[in-house]
Amino acid sequence: MQANAQFPLVKAAEQFIRRRWLFVAAVSTAVLLPCFWHKHIEAGDLGSHVYNAWLAQLIRHGRLPGLWMVPQWNNVAFDLLLSGFAKIFNWAWAERLAVSLCVLIFFWGVFALVSAAAGRPPMFLAPLIAVISYGWTFEQGFMNFYLSLGLSFFALAILWRGRGRERIAALVLVPPIVLAHPLGLTWLVGAAFYGLAMEKFRRYNFLLFAAATLLVVCISVYVEHHFVVYPARHALYLYNGADQVVLFSRAYELVALALFLPVLLALAIELSRRRSDVEVRQPANVLLQMYLILQLLVLALPYGVLLPGYSAPISFLPHRLTTLSAVLICGLLGLMQPRKWHLVTYAAGAAIFFGLLYRDTGIINSLEEQSERLVSRLPLGQRVVFTIRDRGLRLFIEHFADRSCVNHCFSYGNYEPSSRQFRIRAMPGNGVVMTDFAAVTRMENGQYQVTPEDPPLYEIYQCGQRGRELCVRSLSAGEKNDTPFPEKSPFAVR
Repeated sequence: MQANAQFPLVKAAEQFIRRRWLFVAAVSTAVLLPCFWHKHIEAGDLGSHVYNAWLAQLIRHGRLPGLWMVPQWNNVAFDLLLSGFAKIFNWAWAERLAVSLCVLIFFWGVFALVSAAAGRPPMFLAPLIAVISYGWTFEQGFMNFYLSLGLSFFALAILWRGRGRERIAALVLVPPIVLAHPLGLTWLVGAAFYGLAMEKFRRYNFLLFAAATLLVVCISVYVEHHFVVYPARHALYLYNGADQVVLFSRAYELVALALFLPVLLALAIELSRRRSDVEVRQPANVLLQMYLILQLLVLALPYGVLLPGYSAPISFLPHRLTTLSAVLICGLLGLMQPRKWHLVTYAAGAAIFFGLLYRDTGIINSLEEQSERLVSRLPLGQRVVFTIRDRGLRLFIEHFADRSCVNHCFSYGNYEPSSRQFRIRAMPGNGVVMTDFAAVTRMENGQYQVTPEDPPLYEIYQCGQRGRELCVRSLSAGEKNDTPFPEKSPFAVR
């Protein structure tokens, strides 16, 4: 108890868990339901992560000459988790356990950060935090980035409410954050520095904000003049944090409006009434200024940046930042005095959101089950390409098919080795995977012409009027993997 007296943040956390253990257990169980409601977890790039973890296992056993692994200090934590669990469980359970751990870290990381900002546990915000935990970043399958953010939220909570030596504990989280994704560390350093500066120089907050704005402009100019950049395709002012809720169809836009608009209006009124309350004004200033700086970055940063040593750009930069915007909105909402209608609004919005998510991920899961059946009929060890179109969705859906090849075939269009962003690398002519990222991109877009040097290939592609059926055919040299695609998106409602 003496140790806890010296560390008030540790004591507060212990008391919350001891007094609210039933709440913690119940919420954790509820938050993990989407990880178990289908045969597979459908989340964009996740299928590719599982497939490449399987390839890594084969490489370690010397079964894939021409492929090798490189030591990597970033963008690899989730992949190491998968490989670690796969040593004990099968790939299906390794995936569920690794993803479940990431979801819990992200959810409770946001919860801890909002608690630190508000000075009390935001239990009434649990449905909204659960929605954001399964928002665009998760459904895109950016699991390393997702994990790094979850860990960074814990570190920021420690820095915000910790005292003295407690704040040093935040440094313990830096290595796993870096191992997961360097953008998580960039966010942690920037947010920590800005928050601590605002705490120390309260009279000069406006100057700090002006300096941060100037820094954003300088970063934008520097990046554009020193790297190959890819401009944004859409009006980025639409990406404000609420967009994290918008996934497969326009129905999600209505959910985003229902979740955020009425409560944000109430928040503006309440903050105006309580502007003389120091307990509210100071954290509100910090969160609001951080939010505005992030929105400036969303407008200033390009869609993607090609870094030295990589063949593929780090993409969706503005979209990734809106994950942080959504979390900061939660922090502002946590400053409100909880009312019953808040919880009703969040719970109703979350119920609709997860209902839509169950339906839409069920469609993808049905496609994956078809892919598994088609692959199982092919001779063992065949090279397969997948032509799955997203029809303008904000999300990848094609990489679920890579997972169909685990233990049976090889995904010839697997993008990870050719991107040079991950731990698996490949030599040209290896016969297992393409090594030219431009060719991989053409393959994904249905514009690749098979060459005589390619191994025998099978293509699994969408067919049927609604794109909810898959077919298989063999490809010969000179053929393109482009196939007639149904006019309707598989997520279109009858």
